[in-house]
Formats: sequence, structure tokens, C-alpha cells
Amino acid sequence: MALRDERVTLAHGGGGKAMRDLIEEVFTCVFAPPGMEDQARLTSDALCEPGARLAFTTDGFVVHPLEFPGGDIGKIAVCGTVNDLAVGGARPLWLSASFIIEEGTEIALLRRIVASMQAEAEKAGVRIVTGDTKVVGRGSADKVFVTTSGVGVIPPGRDMAAGKVRPGDVAIVNGVLGDHGAAIMAARGDMALSAEIPSDCAGLGHLMEAVLAAAPNARVARDATRGGLASALNEIAEAAGCAIEIEETALPIRTEVKGVCEILGLDPLYLANEGRLVVFVPADEAEAALAAMKSVPEGAGAVVIGRALEGTPGRVTMRTLFGGARIVDMLVGEQLPRIC
Repeated sequence: MALRDERVTLAHGGGGKAMRDLIEEVFTCVFAPPGMEDQARLTSDALCEPGARLAFTTDGFVVHPLEFPGGDIGKIAVCGTVNDLAVGGARPLWLSASFIIEEGTEIALLRRIVASMQAEAEKAGVRIVTGDTKVVGRGSADKVFVTTSGVGVIPPGRDMAAGKVRPGDVAIVNGVLGDHGAAIMAARGDMALSAEIPSDCAGLGHLMEAVLAAAPNARVARDATRGGLASALNEIAEAAGCAIEIEETALPIRTEVKGVCEILGLDPLYLANEGRLVVFVPADEAEAALAAMKSVPEGAGAVVIGRALEGTPGRVTMRTLFGGARIVDMLVGEQLPRIC
């Protein structure tokens, strides 16, 4: 092994032998991209289908801490990008990964992040095919920032969009809500919790394929990341020009997460998720979609939480435990910074 350093130095970003050693012994030996050119050259049979479309997305990740129960910045970078493609009906295929690394970062930490990314990419059925590294001076970053871009293929016939939601469509989530936001708060040591809350960080590509096979007329899906379920529902209601009503009694939220929110004065509907989505399907396909979700591990806790209605366009309401209703607005401000 040529790389004997324990920490990243500015020389590792200088373009010489130290940089090449870092790239080869930490990144490319794990990701195994096709060739060592300045770009990835991509081919897939999926692109040859008449009517197939490319989907492209990009995202930056600055989560703190870098490692937390249930995941790390590497896992969340892959899952977040895969999910952005999957909820639009695309089959994720390829990712790029760009790293901003602070001088002094432990090489061992980088190796753990890279291993986590590769493990999650293999699980999702995608390849990390190109990337970049930059090293900045101490104090210019917080150890590691990651930017990933993803490319997928939307098969012919799929055309999901929030504007397609109609009154009567059923809303389904694939599991408990708010775990990621609560896990990050706990991992920062801001509170002493008797029970560890793991992040829900997970790739949802396989789940979306199962849902679309069972419910081919699914209208739209959104991953409930920053802003939580409430913000995702508001975006859908506004785009569709309809109302949405959810049932408080149906919402799957852990007792521990509710407790954290009560202590801090937060609303679990706005807590971030990194492995949860909401999908709207026609009523006659709801049972099949729910069963399809439950057939994969990432959807074992799937439940129906509400439906789209005739009513004030763009308004989201929640039927409460006591039979009343309250408006669920879009998140204003930021409940918790640097959660992804």
C-alpha cells in the first residue's frame, strides 16, 4: 500500500502522487468505475426501449454527525439520490460522487464512508461510475461533504406527477415517520435518551418498482425528507389543486419520537425522513399497492394515512384523535439544520 498517512493533508488534493494514492486506495479500489477517464461512458439496454426517458438528479450532503445510528453520510448520499430518482418512476442505474474533504480528516473515516456507499449502491442495484475529490484547509469544511448525482431510466408508459392526483386517491406511507430527524438529534448528544432511535435511511428503488407493478396508475410519490411528511403533502396538494386529509390515528410514529418532539416542542409531521415516502394511488389500486409495499423490507410498516378530497385547493388537514380537524401547513424555517 502506497497510502500510509492516517489523516488527509493538503498534498492529497494537490494533483500529484499523494492525491493519486488517496483516490486509488480509498475510492476507486472500492467503487471500481469503468475505466479511469474524466467521464463515465454509459450504456444500458433500458435506453433502447422506445419511449424510455432519462431521469437526472443531484444533491449535496452535509449531515452532522457524519456517522449516526442506522447510517452515515455515505449511506445517506446514495439512498437520497436513489430515492429522488425512484419516486419519479425511474429505475436508478448510475451515480457520481464528489467529496470535499477537510485537511486532518481521518483516512479510516473515509474508508468507512466509501465502504458504506458501495454496500448501499450494490443493494440498490446502481453503480458509482465517476467522481471527484477536493481537499480544503482546516476550518474550511466539517470533515467531509458529499455531492452525488444520479441517472436513471423511466420506462415507457410511466408518467408520475403531483398534478395528476385526483379527489378520492389514497395516500400511503411505507413505515414509521420522523426516525431520521430524531436519530440525528440524539446522535448530536443534545439530549439523553434511554432508547436508541436508528435512522430510517434506506434506498426505495425496489419498493417503488413493486408498487408500480401492482398499481400501474400510481399518481405521484414523494420522499418525505427535509420538511417531513407535512411539506411533501403540501407540495402535492398545491400542484394537484385539491385538498388532502390525513388521519392522526393512522400515522405510524414511534412513542420515542413523539416523546422527543414533546420535549423539544417539535411536530413529528415535519421531522426529516431518509427512507420514507408517500404515494398517491387510485382507490381501486390502493389495496394492491399496500400489499406490494409490505412485500419488501422497506415497506413492512406501510399504512394508508388519508386521501385527496374536493375542497380548498392546496389545503392539507389532519383529522385529530378527538374528531376535530387542524390545518397542516408547509414547514416555515428549519426545525433542525444539517440533517442530510
